[in-house]
Amino acid sequence: MRILIVEDSLRLQRSLATALRKSGYAVDVAGDGEEGLWLAGENGYDAIVLDVMLPKRDGLSVLAELRRRGREVHVLLLTARDTVPDRVTGLQAGADDYLVKPFALEELLARVQALCRRAYGTKQPNLQVADLCIDPQARTVRRDGQPVDLTAREYLLLEYLARRQGQVVSRTEIEEHIYDGQVDPMSNVVDSAVCNLRKKLGTAGRAPLIHTRRGLGYVLGDAPVAAPVP
Repeated sequence: MRILIVEDSLRLQRSLATALRKSGYAVDVAGDGEEGLWLAGENGYDAIVLDVMLPKRDGLSVLAELRRRGREVHVLLLTARDTVPDRVTGLQAGADDYLVKPFALEELLARVQALCRRAYGTKQPNLQVADLCIDPQARTVRRDGQPVDLTAREYLLLEYLARRQGQVVSRTEIEEHIYDGQVDPMSNVVDSAVCNLRKKLGTAGRAPLIHTRRGLGYVLGDAPVAAPVP
């Protein structure tokens, strides 16, 4: 399941992202309304955690624009204002839920989980890459019909690559989306994770699915992506 956090407080943004990732969600983050609207328009999310007071474009404006575009993603509004008119305004703008700051992380996680349950009222399509099948709802992986046992982090990494199959995904992007940007630049955490995932996906007589583009990143697909012609 994939969540977008749109929050301008870097400290709160990181805290929410870390808590959600530990709970098994893939998380993208944005620090202002314009970036949040762009990400929400470009990607499919199960839920969006959206602050009301944002730079460049406020959360209610972002929400109204998403609804105008026909985007039905579930949205949890965050706000420091707790009056009845404020709550009514947010819900009338298209919010599915409303949470007042300060709040307990446990409550936010419970509300996000409830929104995701609503999102899965209709089963999300499986992700298919060659003979690899990923079920985002059950969070299971099979290759050539055989189950592949992955850790929570390995699953998040594989799903992230699968949603961008055929595209080069940089090491920095993986650090930001899977490790919350908290990776020592000198470490080989990402390289080791990809190596372990590649081994688990490997089966006798089957072509590798994760390909390395030296100096650029990784590609998930049934054939390596050719280097661009200079």
